[in-house]
Amino acid sequence: MSAAPLPFQPRHMRGALFMICAAALLAATSMLAKILGNDLFGPPLHPMQVSAGRFAFAFATLCAVAPFLKLKLTRDTPYGWHLLRSTLGWMGVSFTFAAAARMPLAEATAITFLSPICTMIFAIPFLGEKVGPVRWSAAGISLVGALVLMRPGTDAFQAAALLALAAALLTGLEMTVIKRLSGSEPAIRILFVNNFFGATIAVTAATFVWVPPTFEQWMLLIVLGMIMVTAQTCFIQAMKSADASFAVPFFYMTLVFAAFYDFGLFGVIPEPLSWLGAAIIIAGALFLAYRERQLERLNRTRT
Repeated sequence: MSAAPLPFQPRHMRGALFMICAAALLAATSMLAKILGNDLFGPPLHPMQVSAGRFAFAFATLCAVAPFLKLKLTRDTPYGWHLLRSTLGWMGVSFTFAAAARMPLAEATAITFLSPICTMIFAIPFLGEKVGPVRWSAAGISLVGALVLMRPGTDAFQAAALLALAAALLTGLEMTVIKRLSGSEPAIRILFVNNFFGATIAVTAATFVWVPPTFEQWMLLIVLGMIMVTAQTCFIQAMKSADASFAVPFFYMTLVFAAFYDFGLFGVIPEPLSWLGAAIIIAGALFLAYRERQLERLNRTRT
């Protein structure tokens, strides 16, 4: 009789560290977007221009390391699905950056954490998945958290919160497409093709709102792209190193890093109700992740 696996193995440690790094880096991209969207180093840049920098310099970074990635592009690669995913991703990133520039980072980040719930809902019509009462309960919990955080109908409501909500919807739809791609496409190809299409779309759109960046803003745009592709790589490595049910909860530390960065640079402190709403949203997302893990184990035992 084989011994039971240890609850915390070295690969879990690696997965946790990679995911914490991904969280810290992703929060940093929102912080850079907030800086670029305000007049700290020159005229505020439009969110679509910031998004163009994110995708263009992320793709440039990938091209620089492409010889070491063992990347293979084939004729049967589903480029149409990649294009759809990239379009949704560009829109989601642009709305995320727009929200980050207009409201506290922790609140904007918390609202975007609704994306797993959105993915679950979109998977019903697009992937034919069935959603039971437990999953709907998780969605309900997160929705309550969103209402507490956004507080519609009160003086505390911020219109910018709708931008973050739109980002969550678009990211959820993007993840639905990724689910379809992940069955046949390697992660590195998804990452490379996504940033290629994303850069093409984002740079084209940015020409309509272009404002010449200052030297400091150019440097920040370059750093933004490099940090984003590094965050994506850390996320992929975390998912490879540890079980998703173990690694994903560490990703919610993005909220903590976002609040820390916002306080350090702008002196912003989220209100207690904002923290409560964020905690409820994360609780719903974690409940959903736990349920997905249970279903995965059940399916394995049946096969």
